[in-house]
Amino acid sequence: MKKKQVAFLFLIFLASQTVHSWKKDEFRACDQTPFCKRARFRKPGACTLIAHDVSISDGDLTAKLIPKAPHDQDQDQIKPLTLSVSVYQDGIMRLKIDEDPSLDPPKKRFQVADVVISEFETRKLWLQSASTEKINGDDGVLSSVVYLSDGYEAVLRHDPFEVYVREKAGNRRVVSLNSHGLFDFEQLRVKKEDEDWEERFRGHTDTRPYGPQSISFDVSFYGSDFVYGIPEHATSFALKPTRGPGVEESEPYRLFNLDVFEYLHESPFGIYGSIPFMVSHGKSGQSSGFFWLNAAEMQIDVLAKGWDAEGGILMPTEQSRIDTFWMSEAGIVDTFFFVGPGPKDVVKQYVSVTGLPAMPQLFSTGYHQCRWNYRDEEDVENVDSKFDEHDIPYDVLWLDIEHTDGKRYFTWDKMLFPHPEEMQRKLAAKGRHMVTIVDPHIKRDESFHLHKDASQRGYYVKDATGKDYDGWCWPGSSSYPDMLNPEIRSWWAEKFSYDNYVGSTPSLYIWNDMNEPSVFNGPEVTMPRDALHVGGVEHRELHNAYGYYFHMATAEGLLKRGDGKDRPFVLSRAFFAGSQRHGAVWTGDNSADWDHLRVSVPMVLTLGLTGMTFSGADVGGFFGNPEPELLVRWYQLGAYYPFFRGHAHHDTKRREPWLFGERNTALMRDAIRIRYTLLPYFYTLFREANVSGVPVVRPLWMEFPSDEAAFSNDEAFMVGNSLLVQGIYTARAKHASVYLPGKESWFDLRTGTAYKGGKVHKLEVSEESIPAFQRAGTIVPRKDRFRRSSTQMVHDPYTLVIALNSSQAAEGELYVDDGKSYNFKHGAYIHRRFVFSNGHLTSSPVGNSRFSSDCIIERVILLGYTPGAKTALVEPGNQKAEIELGPLRFGGQHAAVAVTIRKPGVRVAEDWKIKIL
Repeated sequence: MKKKQVAFLFLIFLASQTVHSWKKDEFRACDQTPFCKRARFRKPGACTLIAHDVSISDGDLTAKLIPKAPHDQDQDQIKPLTLSVSVYQDGIMRLKIDEDPSLDPPKKRFQVADVVISEFETRKLWLQSASTEKINGDDGVLSSVVYLSDGYEAVLRHDPFEVYVREKAGNRRVVSLNSHGLFDFEQLRVKKEDEDWEERFRGHTDTRPYGPQSISFDVSFYGSDFVYGIPEHATSFALKPTRGPGVEESEPYRLFNLDVFEYLHESPFGIYGSIPFMVSHGKSGQSSGFFWLNAAEMQIDVLAKGWDAEGGILMPTEQSRIDTFWMSEAGIVDTFFFVGPGPKDVVKQYVSVTGLPAMPQLFSTGYHQCRWNYRDEEDVENVDSKFDEHDIPYDVLWLDIEHTDGKRYFTWDKMLFPHPEEMQRKLAAKGRHMVTIVDPHIKRDESFHLHKDASQRGYYVKDATGKDYDGWCWPGSSSYPDMLNPEIRSWWAEKFSYDNYVGSTPSLYIWNDMNEPSVFNGPEVTMPRDALHVGGVEHRELHNAYGYYFHMATAEGLLKRGDGKDRPFVLSRAFFAGSQRHGAVWTGDNSADWDHLRVSVPMVLTLGLTGMTFSGADVGGFFGNPEPELLVRWYQLGAYYPFFRGHAHHDTKRREPWLFGERNTALMRDAIRIRYTLLPYFYTLFREANVSGVPVVRPLWMEFPSDEAAFSNDEAFMVGNSLLVQGIYTARAKHASVYLPGKESWFDLRTGTAYKGGKVHKLEVSEESIPAFQRAGTIVPRKDRFRRSSTQMVHDPYTLVIALNSSQAAEGELYVDDGKSYNFKHGAYIHRRFVFSNGHLTSSPVGNSRFSSDCIIERVILLGYTPGAKTALVEPGNQKAEIELGPLRFGGQHAAVAVTIRKPGVRVAEDWKIKIL
């Protein structure tokens, strides 16, 4: 017994150590990862595979890949691989390469399920024929060419095999695979007696029963000057070269979901989530994209110019080009080529494959207050009342792991939270909500009904010997549901019913943490790669999707709980391609320092670019104690994150906004109020993301695709197409250099001051705000009444802020629905388009909507309009409204004024016109 206690204490000590700092030697580098090391050793031209038996079959272009020359008898025979090229609407090409099942491989290689949406297959274009041609300079080598879309073709070169997409006009390449001959596919085979396939790392042994099975290949982007995407890394938005001339630290971008504590900024090291989707952009203003649907560990090199100088490979030189090298431990080649040509087109094409972002509930777009942990019901009530006392709005209060009974999820500590339903009802009475944490590790305790049920049903992930996998996490000894299995996901979803989750109410939502999955005593703090899932699938094959399936099952549980009528809110730390369909994510366990404030912007931009638009970073930093100035600056920036939450580690000092003196309280209050003022605009942008995939927060070049000065700018970002925001990332800053793109003016959000576009402005900054501007030619809807929560703002009137361009024109949109149900899918919404031109402001409907609202427009603010007119005519009704100089915003520090049409009284849901007389 004593030995068990000692072991337990040691493991608890180990767990406590893992949350204090990032230890580099706990995680593998490329040279410690055999498949990565092998792949990087390959030289250009090493691939000798050629395309054989090329034909059209079942609407696809198909071929067998075989070695060009006979193989050495001493080596294993390379068996033919199957290749298929499929074409879909909107310029999407899918390339699949796998082992030939008719040749009886030792096992079926894993293909990631439930990521590609079912609707995508309905958009397949069935190919009828392929033309053949001899490409100039190829010494008569044949290529097969098929239609992709108007203006684009897909090409399969036969010898050596290469696949690429090109423009019909001029044959300009867009994206290619295996142009450098780096393709390699390690085939599954039977182990020989003298072979040792085991891999060892820091005392852990991976049995690797199926041996080496990695895949690697080169991908080239043409007309490209920068590449972006492949989250999650704490590094610059534009991806830096990782190999080649001038690269000092040669470590690829790693995609392997891990529980990384106090992660380093400016590092290619993979952290909590993985989306193997890359976007390129160039001086032409055009973009393209590439997505590899593979959930095994991946390593990706961005290759510096000249990397292939010694390889003797001649590539087309008339186009700028970025070469990349993709390596994965397992899986198949299942890749998607996106032709764009615009940046928004690429994102739309990607989400047509993986799904559109979910439409969030309105409350979840407000401010969230979180801490590990709010101690008890009294603490919750005190924090809630303090927000009211200090006139600070917020929408959600969060409870971390300590609210449970001994880290048993779906339970409450009866001493600390004896009346959970009453606690939630008190918050709900003010329009507020609560979120509790539910992690994937289930405490191995025979008295815990959830564990007993999962164990009896055989629902846990198994270890390499076939027993329930037993790892260590917050509860101690824990097991993990096999979320790959749809049956188990359905079982999990049922746990969120009000009957099963005793103490939950309709105002309670969920937070999934530690779902990489995190295992304190596992290799690299995660599950062993040789653990087994349903159907004998090894964990190595699906690791990066485990958290995705867990997120999916939790969201489905909340959907079932509300009989399919209530939109779920689930925050997840781990993610994969398609996670945007299931909820929000955040950037994990950051630190209270200026560098982490700075790197949060490229991290959120990258997430948005790859589909995960509902994302944010912990305001203030999870670890450490932020100085008041840093905390204020973080609130000022975080108010513009799509997901806006303050959070902190239990070892930190309390940091609610009222604990730093009256002045700092006022500054944080003002930052949070700005978010609430802009909620109508944010909600409209979330709807845009929900129908198009275009992110809420986006890089400057997405709106200004030909502006080269914007390509590598990740200090500033756009919120929609109308607002530009740049944080203050250093202490005691007095000035900030802000680049404002485009030819039109930009108006300071606080002062209304106009600044010319297309240049860098050196601006004085104060503690009161960070640089934020409205773009000329746009209309932004606001709500200016201050309430306790977003729910209490529903019936408040709107303000329209019109920033006029050089033609004295502007346009914008407003989207409104009930903020919670799916009735919007059946037309229950208001979507209005506002246009100001020739002194007239008109409101017209977008689409056929059926939703009523008594809300009115109480003010119309005109920026860039010369004062003079005194009245405006409102039609219909032939009513007059006064025009005067009024405050640009209420509650701010500046007494800025702007031309204002007061009380036009028009209804937001109706058609109307306002004429300035």
